Amino acid sequence: MTLLKSREAILALAILVLLAVVAARFPGFVRTANLANVLTDTSPLIILALGQMVVILTKCIDLSMAANLALSGMVAGLMNIAGVPLPLILLAVIALGATLGAVNGVLVWGLNIPSIVVTLGTMTIYRGTIFVLTGGKWINAHQMTDGFKAFPRTVLLGLPVMTWIMAAIVLAFAVLIYRTPLGRAFFAVGGNPHAAVYTGISVGRTQFAAFVIAGALAGLTGYLWVARYAVAYVDIAGGFELDVVAACVIGGIAIAGGAGSVAGAVMGAIFLGIVKNALPVVGISPFWQMAISGTAILVAIAFNARSQGPKGRIILKSAEHRT
Repeated sequence: MTLLKSREAILALAILVLLAVVAARFPGFVRTANLANVLTDTSPLIILALGQMVVILTKCIDLSMAANLALSGMVAGLMNIAGVPLPLILLAVIALGATLGAVNGVLVWGLNIPSIVVTLGTMTIYRGTIFVLTGGKWINAHQMTDGFKAFPRTVLLGLPVMTWIMAAIVLAFAVLIYRTPLGRAFFAVGGNPHAAVYTGISVGRTQFAAFVIAGALAGLTGYLWVARYAVAYVDIAGGFELDVVAACVIGGIAIAGGAGSVAGAVMGAIFLGIVKNALPVVGISPFWQMAISGTAILVAIAFNARSQGPKGRIILKSAEHRT
């Protein structure tokens, strides 16, 4: 059994144990309706974790995803107030998010600036742009149209549309990662960039594509977030980038790049989602959430460092010694 398969099995067991512990005190937590609500609450984290996953696979990181979400969500709210139809709003925020991701990609690719430095900078710029657009004012529920707010909440076959969107994105990523040349390029660039170059893969272009994909998902999530919670403001999703990184690392996405799985990212996000929804139930203050996320990152990294066996899904292995 490979390390990633082992990690996924451990995560599945941890999720079951966590549910059992919470259910022992509050049986209502594991009712189908409540678990469906937890999955819906976790959908934004799952979507962003998948975007972050492809960035991390290429040996980069995107700390601006939550700021991208916030700016895109605010733009969605402003467009709604201006009377723009919902389909155009969705297209606009996805395009805006992809453009913001492209800015990160160009700076990393074209100027060869470390991604952590680039995205720390753009994170601040994107948050500042929200303040410039709004003067620090909020957009509240009464300013939004009913259709704008209702779309992600509409129940279809027992689950809200937002959950179905998340499920569709998960399936699309499974195809992208395991069935397309771009997906294989993500692993190649992160696993051995020198060997990837010898096979004709552009490291810069692949990293750029990862940032664009992550940005587009952040843009879409911006609308879903604002519409579901019916509020938009400068600090929306503040600190959420830590949760996104934590979900990836907990899910076995190698922070050094080149190894990971879609299932791992999803399960890592679900684990965090259950923890955060269970904290109020067991009487733990929500203010501990950031500390728990940070601790989870450190524990997961330590686990990765001490684990033996192959890194995961690595391609071009025979080419690693050609550079």
